[in-house]
Amino acid sequence: MFQISPRECPKVAIQHQLNQMVCSFIDLIFQTVLSGRKKINTTGTSNADVPLADPGMYQLDITLKRGQSLAARDRGGTSDPYVKFKVGRKEVFRSKIIHKNLNPVWEEKACILVDHLREPLYIKVFDYDFGLQDDFMGSAFLDLTQLELNRPTDVTLTLKDPHYPDHDLGIILLSVVLTPKEEHRDVELSENEVVGSYVSVKSFFWRFQTQSLRLSDVHRKSHLWRGIVSITLIEGRDLKAMDSNGLSDPYVKFRLGHQKYKSKIMPKTLNPQWREQFDFHLYEERGGIIDITAWDKDAGKRDDFIGRCQVDLSALSREQTHKLELQLEEGEGHLVLLVTLTASATVSISDLSINSPEDQKEREEILKRYSPLRIFHNLKDVGFLQVKVIRAEGLMAADVTGKSDPFCVVELNNDRLLTHTVYKNLNPEWNKVFTFNIKDIHSVLEVTVYDEDRDRSADFLGKVAIPLLSIQNGEQKAYVLKNKQLTGPTKGVIYLEIDVIFNAVKASLRTLIPKEQKYIEEENRLSKQLLLRNFIRMKRCVMVLVNAAYYVNSCFDWDSPPRSLAAFVVVEDMLEDEEEEDDKDDKDSEKKGFINKIYAIQEVCISVQNILDEVASFGERIKNTFNWTVPFLSWLAIVALCAFTVILYFIPLRYIVLVWGINKFTKKLRSPYAIDNNELLDFLSRVPSDVQVVQYQELKPDPSHSPCKRKKNNLG
Repeated sequence: MFQISPRECPKVAIQHQLNQMVCSFIDLIFQTVLSGRKKINTTGTSNADVPLADPGMYQLDITLKRGQSLAARDRGGTSDPYVKFKVGRKEVFRSKIIHKNLNPVWEEKACILVDHLREPLYIKVFDYDFGLQDDFMGSAFLDLTQLELNRPTDVTLTLKDPHYPDHDLGIILLSVVLTPKEEHRDVELSENEVVGSYVSVKSFFWRFQTQSLRLSDVHRKSHLWRGIVSITLIEGRDLKAMDSNGLSDPYVKFRLGHQKYKSKIMPKTLNPQWREQFDFHLYEERGGIIDITAWDKDAGKRDDFIGRCQVDLSALSREQTHKLELQLEEGEGHLVLLVTLTASATVSISDLSINSPEDQKEREEILKRYSPLRIFHNLKDVGFLQVKVIRAEGLMAADVTGKSDPFCVVELNNDRLLTHTVYKNLNPEWNKVFTFNIKDIHSVLEVTVYDEDRDRSADFLGKVAIPLLSIQNGEQKAYVLKNKQLTGPTKGVIYLEIDVIFNAVKASLRTLIPKEQKYIEEENRLSKQLLLRNFIRMKRCVMVLVNAAYYVNSCFDWDSPPRSLAAFVVVEDMLEDEEEEDDKDDKDSEKKGFINKIYAIQEVCISVQNILDEVASFGERIKNTFNWTVPFLSWLAIVALCAFTVILYFIPLRYIVLVWGINKFTKKLRSPYAIDNNELLDFLSRVPSDVQVVQYQELKPDPSHSPCKRKKNNLG
């Protein structure tokens, strides 16, 4: 199980001590400036007797204890409550979800910075519904002006619904402490300018301190997980019929915290066979709850809800595969799953100073771990990846001040780690080391730079995608940041040093099994440019096949070789006519204003777009296999063909077909829950298409960003 490094633990305490020292230094400066300016009023009263101004910054420490007699919003007479805290219109805290409980116990703490006490704290309670809009369970206000400073106060809030004020919705119990951030009041009112500078400097520093501590905790929680939940969706049984034909087009959604996964759609069946496998990261020590909902896909309108169920991971034992047959609530039928909980030490993060590159002993152990002699030891553990995120230069300014608050996200498939945030800087230095275990050597390392925003989602600054097989070990390189689509450059470069160690035999065997899917990928959207580009790509692939067929026909003197080319021209004309008719239909539907028809057309266009992309990518992958785009895969294909040739030389073909048939038809008996796969298609899925080749292509950095050039400029 992954644990925090001992050298990482005292960081927050050290940071807090440094912050207090800086605050004391600020106080000393202002006291020195004001020491000679204190005067006695003409009335004989001292400066201390004058009422003081509002400090302008408060810290509100809240402990959300529990709720009592909350409203039932689910059909089973329970709710899944969680609480939102808002100041003004901004959400400042959201609690965890307590499932199936009307008397939830949270015991969660939140630290909130308040600029002034005029606006109350707004508390709203919701019932969580996965896939649907969350139900409102009541709200209440906490008047901050009624709180005593520096004194813990227990608060009981009665929840109300503004539309139904007579309804009893239960109570929420809190414990709050309000603390002013500025407590030095030994200056007179005539010193408004100096006092204003003091308050603004101190307020800014405390705001920065609290925000840094809060965000560091968020970042730490976001990349430290305690295990892996491996889920295999096997099948559904006797699901509810939602269509007029007495069938459904079911698919399933899974959610564990912020992690989501959506299965493929099985058309026209009540007993679907999915056979899909995916992994979730386990963050909580107790396990957590997986929310599962089944849906019926409807083109042109909202999908129909079939039913829901849950899996409580805390009730499952670790290192053991559990077969679960789950009854769908609020619907009909069952879902059959295989769930396995395993401990994980696949990722880690530390400072660059801790992991010295001269640590030869550790490197020798890693090399021994992935040596050719250990081929059959843990086939899933293919290799080791170490990424050193050193710094970035010349980033885009995302804030109005002309600066940014950049942090870096490092992703390898579904493993996702974050650096800390460097505030107000366009040339940040992170000096962090990330380590991953490689499960597929054909994975792509994605490094993305974001600008942190306190009150909204982070702004995108740039991204690079680096295939593991293209990495040169131990070389510090400057990668030019690209846009979100990875098609062109954006402002800035990032300096990385990457090491990859892997077992070639294990990597080759893993190439012939299904590729891991990313469960955080965005759904495809309709794009006219993408649709046209996919059609052009498919046209090129078909032309290549036609030219190959023409060449073969000419070699064997077959009759009418150009007929296939003419047929393609006719097909192309038909497609162009259909595009014109589709455009006319789209315009007619917009004029008629039938929203359902527009949605249906959009669904069809997205399907056509995806089909064109799959067909074009398939042809491009075949081409790129034989033009050495990825030498590892090309050599693997050559070795496989040579081995097959040798086998055919010594073993008759009928015996090979007999063995293949026996294996094919007895596979279900030997392993009833095995996931079907095609080794050839799995191999081709690792070969990049032409679009991916462009996305993975490195751009040449500006020479002014090179370290040597910078040193020369500094010397000059």
